[in-house]
Amino acid sequence: MIAAAVAVVAALAVTVAVGLNGGDDKAGGSGNGTVAEVSAEGGNSTKAATVLDRPFTKPDLVLTDTRGQKFDLRAQTKGKPTLIYFGYTHCPDVCPLTMSNIAVAKKQLPKADQDKLQVVFVTTDPERDTSAELAKWLPAAGDPSFVGLTGDFSTIQAGALKMGIGISPAKKEKNGSVVSMHGAQVIAFSPTTDQGYVLYGEDTTVDDYAKDLPKLIKGENP
Repeated sequence: MIAAAVAVVAALAVTVAVGLNGGDDKAGGSGNGTVAEVSAEGGNSTKAATVLDRPFTKPDLVLTDTRGQKFDLRAQTKGKPTLIYFGYTHCPDVCPLTMSNIAVAKKQLPKADQDKLQVVFVTTDPERDTSAELAKWLPAAGDPSFVGLTGDFSTIQAGALKMGIGISPAKKEKNGSVVSMHGAQVIAFSPTTDQGYVLYGEDTTVDDYAKDLPKLIKGENP
C-alpha cells in the first residue's frame, strides 16, 4: 500500500518501507489507498506545507494512550490544533526525526500556544508498541506532552486510510529482516473545523514547522 496524498506541485506524499531490524527503503507504485487532490497555495513549490483541496475528516478512532486509558481521537482533540502522524518506535530514522523536528519547533512557540497544540503519534506496530513502550519512547524522541496511541492493527490501518495514509502489517523478508510499510506524512487538523487541511512530508525541517505552527494553531493556511 502507498500513502496516498499526491501533491500536484511538491510531491510530498512519500511511503516509507521501514525495516524493523534497521534499514530504510522508499517504495512507490500503485496501491489501495484513496487519493486526495492537493495544491501548493500560490504556486510556491518551495513551501513545506501542502494545502489540501479536499480536507480529510478526522478519523473516528478510539485507541489506548500511554497511561493505558482509552483515547477518543475525535472527542479529545476537538477544537484543538492537532498534528497526527503514523509511525513506530523501532523506526531507525524517519519517525524519531519527525517527532524531534516538531518538538523543537513547538518549544519556539509562546507558552500559551504550546499548551494549545496537540501532537498525536499513532503506532503502526502495535504488537511491539505497547502503552508502556510509547510512554518511554515519546519523551526521548519528541516531547512528554505528545499523545501516543496503540491498539488493534486493523483499527489503526482503517483510521490511517481515511486520511490517505497507507500502512500494512509487518512482513518478514527472505533475509530475515522484518519490514513495515507506512506513510511518512504529518497531517495538520484545524481547531476551527476539525478538518485535516495541511500535509507535510518527511523532509519538513524544524524551521518549516516553526514558521507554520503559529498559523496552524489559529486554523489559518500556512
